[in-house]
Amino acid sequence: MNTLQESLQDYIVLRRGLGYKMYEESLMLPRFVEYVNAHQASHITTRLALEWAQKPSVQPAEWARRLCFVRGFARYRSATDAMTEVPPLGLLPYRSSRATPHLYSDEEIQSLLAAALQLPTASPSTPLRPWVFHCLFGLLSVTGMRISEALDLKIEDVDLEQAILTIRAPKLGRTRLVPIHDSTCAVLSDYLERRSQFFDRPISSFVFVSRCGTRLDGGRVHRAFYILSRSVGLRKQGESKGPRLHDFRHRFAVQVLTRWYLSGEDPARRLPILSTYLGHVCIAETYWYLSSCPELMSQAMARLEKRWGEQS
Repeated sequence: MNTLQESLQDYIVLRRGLGYKMYEESLMLPRFVEYVNAHQASHITTRLALEWAQKPSVQPAEWARRLCFVRGFARYRSATDAMTEVPPLGLLPYRSSRATPHLYSDEEIQSLLAAALQLPTASPSTPLRPWVFHCLFGLLSVTGMRISEALDLKIEDVDLEQAILTIRAPKLGRTRLVPIHDSTCAVLSDYLERRSQFFDRPISSFVFVSRCGTRLDGGRVHRAFYILSRSVGLRKQGESKGPRLHDFRHRFAVQVLTRWYLSGEDPARRLPILSTYLGHVCIAETYWYLSSCPELMSQAMARLEKRWGEQS
């Protein structure tokens, strides 16, 4: 039988092969294995898992998450080690810290895009800067792409003739195609033409670039977004919290689900389509959007009440 360390490596490889990123798990679980070995134990036990999750140096808000990492690994390990104990659910208090999304209105989106075109162009900025952010934020709002996916987009990934974007995730071995509307193609085409005219030398192949022609930095994007969101009143001056770039993705998903409800279609049957389009590994991630929007919840309840009425 493999050692705990060997089993952990196999577990991480397997999960990544299924599409999970395993960023935090790959950092935290080796520490748990070290903790088990330090206690001269050869099997995962609930007692050791709880002790490790609640170490004095760990904040209580992190306890449940750490135990969840161990629980997943323990389930995997139990298939080859009958002595493994899988920590039961509900052992530690858990309070979700998932941010409540801001569902942008059409007017707010238009205001942000208009403000982007008013960004300064004098040095150290460039005349291309307003068009970079106008196209980027517009693309996020109409495709539901992750900001990282948009920034990783390359020229060869944009097919304007077929109106399709290729979204690549090489670390996960996953690629998906995202169809775009003709109006989106027009904006992208205009931006790419301006991009080509601005640089008189070879630059990186990334679609969204800095003034030096390199891949646009995520931190720079967030700073520009904060400036714009404050200028149009979405964020108050000096406040660190408010609408986020990721909320463009929430808005897209909610709009799609709402249209399905209003048109009388069954969202539950079509949800795998949206899940695939958004690049979710697990459909449960897409189900979350149902509970994040009161309008969606009311539509779901109306549909359920109608079904009950038909059965009575």
